Amino acid sequence: MNNALEHVEQKLAEVPAGQLTEIFHHPDGTQTVRRAEDAKVPAESKLLTETFDLYPGIRFSYHYYLADCFHFHHRHGSSVLSVDHCRTGRIGWEMKDGLSLYYGGGDLSFHFTDKCSDSRISLPLGYYEGVTILLDLSILNETLPELMAEAHIDAGALCRKFCGVKETAAIPANSRIEHVFSEVYDLPEQLKLPYLKLKCQELLFFLSMEDPDGEKALDLQYSRQVEIIKEIHRRMTEHPECRYTIEALSREYLINTATLKSVFKSVYGMPVASYMKQYRITKSAALLRTSDASIASIARAVGYESQSKFTAAFKDIMKILPTDYRRQYL
Repeated sequence: MNNALEHVEQKLAEVPAGQLTEIFHHPDGTQTVRRAEDAKVPAESKLLTETFDLYPGIRFSYHYYLADCFHFHHRHGSSVLSVDHCRTGRIGWEMKDGLSLYYGGGDLSFHFTDKCSDSRISLPLGYYEGVTILLDLSILNETLPELMAEAHIDAGALCRKFCGVKETAAIPANSRIEHVFSEVYDLPEQLKLPYLKLKCQELLFFLSMEDPDGEKALDLQYSRQVEIIKEIHRRMTEHPECRYTIEALSREYLINTATLKSVFKSVYGMPVASYMKQYRITKSAALLRTSDASIASIARAVGYESQSKFTAAFKDIMKILPTDYRRQYL
């Protein structure tokens, strides 16, 4: 099984399906658990957020999601900046201006929360784990944590630097982002609050030193194009035995081939061919575990007419021959 997916499933093992469960850790040490009434969640989905009030104007949240999509409404004002880091999976936000932002493992995104106050959230891989730092500028302009004040960090300037006129931006994964965020996950419960207070300030120091102009920002996508790509994805994954060409799909769905390729990679994190190879082999592995079908018939079912080509592809992805893989589950 995908280790990242398995980790998220374990985190959500005790979480009720069909709702967004929110855990709030208050500054006085008390805790509140509630169901988010303003989230529209499919019955089979599981969603959990765990939020800490770190300083006036600064909140930190963990997110664990198992879903394809859900709708969510929040009440933050226009001066609240959301800084989001994806650990695993992929997530897409539909913004109110008709654009969508997708990012995945290791990526860092920024947006003012009024851009997604009533938005549809998509999980192209079906799961997501990440964190959010909310910065309320209306409060931070009046009071800053001591270290930030000593360093003369201007929260408003940080927002303008990363979001600019678009009010939405994302930076692809790099070693500097990984260094800052790698240590905030999987903390012992008794250390979370004090450690997150330190790491949150480190994050803001990090952002103050970063040059977003030196990074290739992730692209925003038009929501209409994203919907076409999702339909193409549904078609290909429902019929993995078929081999669709990009040219044929482009003609049928009236979308430019270059746009098809770029938007698909933006949404699903991989080029079309690489994604479908991974999908076919993952599906074949499930069939090897759960059915008595021959390897040749499984190969045909996922789009490989040649068993030798299937075996080579399976070993390339799974690092084991399909015969040996099946033997592990007998």
